[in-house]
Order: sequence, then structure tokens, then C-alpha cells
Amino acid sequence: MDRATRTTRAPWCAWWQRPSWVGRVAMAWAVAYAGFGLACVLSGTPPFHLGATPGPSALGWGVVAVGSLAAVGCGAVVRSGLRPALRGLLWAACVPAGIAAFGLLMDVITLMFGQGVDSGVAAANHALAATGVVLLAATARPVRPPSSRTVAAVPSAASGPVQLAACAGTVAFLPYAAMKLVWASGGTFAGVSGAEMRAISERNGASGLWLTLESWGLDATVLLAALGVFLLWGLVRPWGQAFPRWTPWLRGRRVPRWLPLAPALIGAATLAPYGVFGVGYAALATAGVVTMRRGDFPSSSDALLVGWIGMAAFAVHGGALIVAIRSYWLRTRSLSRA
Repeated sequence: MDRATRTTRAPWCAWWQRPSWVGRVAMAWAVAYAGFGLACVLSGTPPFHLGATPGPSALGWGVVAVGSLAAVGCGAVVRSGLRPALRGLLWAACVPAGIAAFGLLMDVITLMFGQGVDSGVAAANHALAATGVVLLAATARPVRPPSSRTVAAVPSAASGPVQLAACAGTVAFLPYAAMKLVWASGGTFAGVSGAEMRAISERNGASGLWLTLESWGLDATVLLAALGVFLLWGLVRPWGQAFPRWTPWLRGRRVPRWLPLAPALIGAATLAPYGVFGVGYAALATAGVVTMRRGDFPSSSDALLVGWIGMAAFAVHGGALIVAIRSYWLRTRSLSRA
């Protein structure tokens, strides 16, 4: 597909084009991450939690293995340069590191609203693993010659199918937002009233900010859903690549690629698998294969209804984010010219 382009000189000082510097930082991270896993094993501290339930401390050996593998790969890149086998090794190390980072979004959300995380060690593991994914991916990137020129794409909209995916990701949150706002406004849904839901939030340790928003008829997760929708459309519309007209002091400046991609990747890596597995479990519960625990709801059917609404929203929006991320990546990448 043809697209308008413009030619600019490659930013020789861009940090991702400094393989020696990035490789050394990534190697330092890998050693620190392996040491973190070893400390968890020796102290008997679980590096992973499933909600408030701690996992076995022996999983720290997995952290040690990922850190050691990454250290070997990064050390070889620093010593002999980026070769195809080393590049494949680094990308392979990104996979378990990305899995270990699962839950980072939930940690960020709880901290944003003044709540404590379930485990400080698990939260540190999420942050360290996510940092490792960025460093390993940067080390594995091919390097442009310093004298090269780049062809940068002019801001453009995503294709029709990608925008349809964004529409689906937006619409999927409407039932979820409606359900949450009913509770926040004092109404009753799935057999639970707004007052009961507020009491549940207080019992679960909700922060003062969270409870204040609910007292104003707002739900914090609805606000986050709105931010997620805004981010999704920023990935598929031209204003997500350049600052729009309503920011005249920034007009003409391009949005750094990492600015929308970083939160989008974290959101997609969390919402998509969480939603897909949740939808699968809800489907099994609907078919009678498993029993849905009622939790704080009057019956299992009420819990199942809420589960369908929430998990479908996460799955569809997470999938839409993945589609939008790929489109944004392809539309905004710079092509080298010697």
C-alpha cells in the first residue's frame, strides 16, 4: 500500500541504536534478575502470586534460569556483536520474561488508587521482568548504519478492518461500564446493591480515593476503561502519531512511538490472556462442566453473569489492542536508506 513519506536523517544518538551500551545494561539487568530469583529461593519467598495466594518459592529457579539465559545472550552480543543465533536467543528469553511480567498492569492500577499490592516481591518481579523484555528486545534489534537516512511515514489512519476491531474493543466495554455505574450510583445488579458493593470494596481494602470516587457515583475501573478506549483509538487514528490541532503548542511534533506502545503492550499482555481464559472458564461453567463460585453474589448464576460481562470485555478489548498495536507498529516504522 502506498503511503506519504518524508526523509529525515537517522537519529544516530537514539539509544536503541547503541548495541554496546544497551547490551551492557541488559546484561546487568539479567545478572540482577538471576540474583533476585536466587534470593527468593534461598529465603523461601515466592516470586509469584495468584491474587493473594502465594506460589511455591521453587519458581524462583525459573527466574534464575531466565536471567542466566539472558546474561549469556547479552554477554555474547557485547563481545561479538549481534548474530542471528544470538538474536533468536534474546527473543526467546523475552517470552518467559513477558509471562513473568503478567500482573504488572494490576499492580500499577492498585498503586494509582492508593491501594497496596498483594505482594511487594511479586510486584517487583513483574516490574523487573517487564524491564527485561524492553532491554532484551532493544538488544535484539538490528542496527542501522550511522550514515543511513530514514523514511518516516506521515500520520495515517489504520485500515478499515483494524478500525472495526477498535470499534469492537470499544463496544465490548459498554456493558461492563453500565454494570459498574449501576453499582456506583446505588442501583442493584446481579442481586448486589450499590451499598453492598461498597461494603465489599471496604472489606477488600479499597483505598480512600477509590471509595471517594464511588461516593461521587463514579467507578475507578470505568475511568480506566475510558483511558483504555482512548489509547485504542490513538493507535488507529492519525492523531495517535502526531499531536492534534487542540494542542497548538505541540503542533507539528510527532508522538514518540514508545509513548502509546508501552501502555498498549502492557494492557494487551494482561487483558487478552486474562479475558480469554476467563471466557473459557465462563463457557465451561455455562455448559455445566465446572461450577462457578458465587463469591460475594447471591448465586452462582449471578456470579456467572458478571463473569461473562467482565471477561468478554477484557478479551475483546485485549484482542483489539493486539490488532491495533501491530497496525501502529507497521504504520509508524521508519525505513532505512543508505
